[in-house]
Amino acid sequence: MQDPIFGQGTGISGRYGGLPDQFFHLKDAQIVILPVPFDLTTTYQHGTCHGPAALIEASRNMELYDIETSLEVYKKGIYTAPAISADTCKQLQSDLYQTVKGFLSAKKFVVTVGGEHSISYGAFKAHLEQFKSVSILQLDAHADLQDAYEGNPFSHASVMARIIELPLSSAVAVGIRSMSAEELENQQHVHTFFSHELLDPSFDWMEKAIEKLGENVYLTFDLDVFDSSLMPSTGTPEPGGLSWDTALHFIKKVVKKRRLVGFDVVELLPNRQNIAPDYLAAKLIYKILSYKFKAEA
Repeated sequence: MQDPIFGQGTGISGRYGGLPDQFFHLKDAQIVILPVPFDLTTTYQHGTCHGPAALIEASRNMELYDIETSLEVYKKGIYTAPAISADTCKQLQSDLYQTVKGFLSAKKFVVTVGGEHSISYGAFKAHLEQFKSVSILQLDAHADLQDAYEGNPFSHASVMARIIELPLSSAVAVGIRSMSAEELENQQHVHTFFSHELLDPSFDWMEKAIEKLGENVYLTFDLDVFDSSLMPSTGTPEPGGLSWDTALHFIKKVVKKRRLVGFDVVELLPNRQNIAPDYLAAKLIYKILSYKFKAEA
């Protein structure tokens, strides 16, 4: 049986899109894919540490021409950086922050790929320092606003609680459909669009959400925001959620009206019995990059 992490595909294994050298070298690449195979604080299903590798290998099977934007964004150059991991949350956040900060100083557009959602803190902190005034846009099934989970303030369930402590411009969450009563106090600091509020066929919520965002936006995309029938391969699946088309329609609107300065995609838990979600996650990154660079063309 084909291994979902190191499966077949075109191009060079271990490189996003399997890109040849002419579109890969860091010196010339405008885009960096940064794998962070970390899932130390996962509490339901472990295995998101395999997400980055599975996503990257699946990406070798993508068509690199995007029909919707008529763009071949890989020609901007996409460098797949060495993976970052650590034995503790503190060390991971420090190493990730410093690494992302270095890439941003070199004027690269950074896509951080998890692993569990806790990794978003270090990546966002680096973007916040680089661009000064930044809003965070969270697409997620879970609020992730617990002050600490199982005694760990840097748990995947606490990542947004830590982020809203930073001097960010604003925080907007979309798709939330699971939270504890203990998170309600922190939730007051986040403009939240709950999943049940997104059913209006007019999609008015999209404009309302964008209005809450500042000029510079960092997107943290937890794959469990998708309907769990579309994306079952997550550490903490939750019934219901966004469709592929709705999520992309919203992101496209955001990118047109705001400046996307960086993003992460987290919580892919590969399942060797169903590799379609690996490909979906890989394609999601390519679509967001296509929207980003089309908007700036």
